[in-house]
Amino acid sequence: MYCVQPVTSDILYVGASDRRLSLFENVYPIPRGVSYNAYLVLDEKTVLLDTADHAVSDRFLENVEHGLNGRMLDYVVVNHMEPDHCATLMDVLRRWPEAQIVASAKAIAMIGQFFEGDVSARATVVKEGDTLATGRHTFAFVMAPMVHWPEVMVTYDTTEKILFSADAFGTFGALNGNIFADQVRFERDWLDDARRYYTNIVGKYGPQVQALLKKAAGLDIQTICPLHGPIWRRDLGWFLEKYQTWSTYAPEEQAVAIFTGCVYGHTDNAAEIVANRLAEKGVSNIALYDVAHTHVSDLVGEAFRCSHLVFAASTYNAGIFTPMETLLLDLKAHNLQNRTIGLIENGSWAAMSGKQMREILESMKNITVLEGTVSLKSSVKEPQRQALEALADAIAAELA
Repeated sequence: MYCVQPVTSDILYVGASDRRLSLFENVYPIPRGVSYNAYLVLDEKTVLLDTADHAVSDRFLENVEHGLNGRMLDYVVVNHMEPDHCATLMDVLRRWPEAQIVASAKAIAMIGQFFEGDVSARATVVKEGDTLATGRHTFAFVMAPMVHWPEVMVTYDTTEKILFSADAFGTFGALNGNIFADQVRFERDWLDDARRYYTNIVGKYGPQVQALLKKAAGLDIQTICPLHGPIWRRDLGWFLEKYQTWSTYAPEEQAVAIFTGCVYGHTDNAAEIVANRLAEKGVSNIALYDVAHTHVSDLVGEAFRCSHLVFAASTYNAGIFTPMETLLLDLKAHNLQNRTIGLIENGSWAAMSGKQMREILESMKNITVLEGTVSLKSSVKEPQRQALEALADAIAAELA
């Protein structure tokens, strides 16, 4: 049965949420589910902005049919061709055979990659600055390549001042009736998932996000309608500032995240000594994670949040404890920059993890690795305790 909500007097939310999927993109845990947002404009001409994933296809199609209420569908705007937003595109085109596709040239090409059949006769290719008038509304198209696929564009409704932002400004999490960010406690309940979504899905493409933010700054945006998560109609500046911070790889907070990878507990002990010393020195914003028990996507989000990071890893097979190596390589892949790093290594006969961690980190941009890797031989002894406290003191001094 349909479940439709108004965004404005003539724009409907026709998306749906999936609470059964456990891994987004078969990688990222989503214990709170995810929404697949789509929007229907009921103007002189009708416009569907994006479609949805197969997992919610029945509900999505019912929503569109109910919203149209017997009218034909004139246009389907494809802002992003990723299957979680376009898996049902051909279902829509078959159900409403008069509908025209509006998309970038690269998106039209991708339709042929994902589906059989030639849609060129039903396609209107748009480029930067092109517009589509549908009656009361005029839509302007803004190209946003590599945010986070090359075909991406965003659509700006010049009438209602709405930015249909594709995957930008999205977040993990199913919608629970309230579709607007101001109807929920976003900072408390959604910000961690918004950060985790940005850093893991879009984080690699900071310069491209910056390019889009510069374009958006020239538009009078009153509402942001993303493809995942709540719609923004108030306090847009607060969320835009988060994107400005994340996309420039600046720390969101002056804070310390300590990541520990350990076999028998001694490296964990070293990490706890650092955390305790930081607390003694007045540092309150401290987080400590076991990399073997916390999903790497959460750790990436925390590394983007915090200004100072400590990596404490056992040596394993003459290398880095494997979950820690995964984290470091993920941070490199997501282009993390502008952080101060402390290193702790452990090895019962040949401590190698510190050197190898340093090599990965020093291959990244603007990463300052503090001198003096703390090296343990099996367990913490008094000299190592003093070195750990000195590491904590150096970090605390920077945060003072």
